[in-house]
Order: sequence, then structure tokens, then C-alpha cells
Amino acid sequence: MEIFTLLETLEECLERAKTIPFTQKSIVDKEEILDIIKEIRIKLPDELKQAKWVKEERGKILVEAQKEADGIVKEAENRIISMIDEHEITKKAYEQKAQIIETANEMSREISKGTKEYADNILEKVQSALQEALATVENNRKELK
Repeated sequence: MEIFTLLETLEECLERAKTIPFTQKSIVDKEEILDIIKEIRIKLPDELKQAKWVKEERGKILVEAQKEADGIVKEAENRIISMIDEHEITKKAYEQKAQIIETANEMSREISKGTKEYADNILEKVQSALQEALATVENNRKELK
């Protein structure tokens, strides 16, 4: 991630800074530090956009999964209606209907669960990256003060 590279560069600038004798203070190139912070600000919105995109994609996948499940259920119902000619066929049709509906619901649950886990993992990674970046910036600001 580019943000981490920029944060590492910021840390390197602070580590290279000359210290003032008998103090914990350092002399840094203000322009260089400000340029790096500006770059971080420019890159950070991309990370947030990516998190928003993941959330939107998760919603789309869930909607598609529900549509697919509804389509499977509708298809099962249509098949059953066409098989009502005889009692035995009707009995088998009801059994198949229940099985197909259960299978469709199971698939829907699995797809939904997998989608939620995937989106949650991506959001967790993005959150972690943003927290690390924020912690680093806060530590660097503390060191600068």
C-alpha cells in the first residue's frame, strides 16, 4: 500500500533528523514532512473509496444471490405444476419441490454467508490498515511535538 510506504518515508525523515544537543528535540525538513503528509492525505481517500466499493459489491452479490434463489424456487414451482397429471407424479413433485426449495435456500444461505465473510474480511483489513496508519501518524506527531 502506498500509504505505508509514505509513512515509512516519514519515519525515515524523523530518524535522519539531527538532534538538538541536551534535548529530545530534532531539526527536521519541514517542507519534506509536509509534502509526505500531503501525499498521505491524497492517498487515504482511495482506501476509503475501496472500502465503500467492497460494501456496495457485497450488497449487489447478496441481491443477486437472493434473485438466483428466488429463480430456483420459481423454477421448482413451475416444474411441479406441470407434473400434476397423476397422483404418483404429484407426490414425487411435492417431494422434489421441498428438496429443491431446501437446496435453493441452503445455497442462498451459503452464498450470503460467504459474501458477508468476504466483505467483512476486506473491511477488517482496510480498517486495520487505516488504524495502523493513524497510529503511526499520531506517534509521529507526538514525536514531533
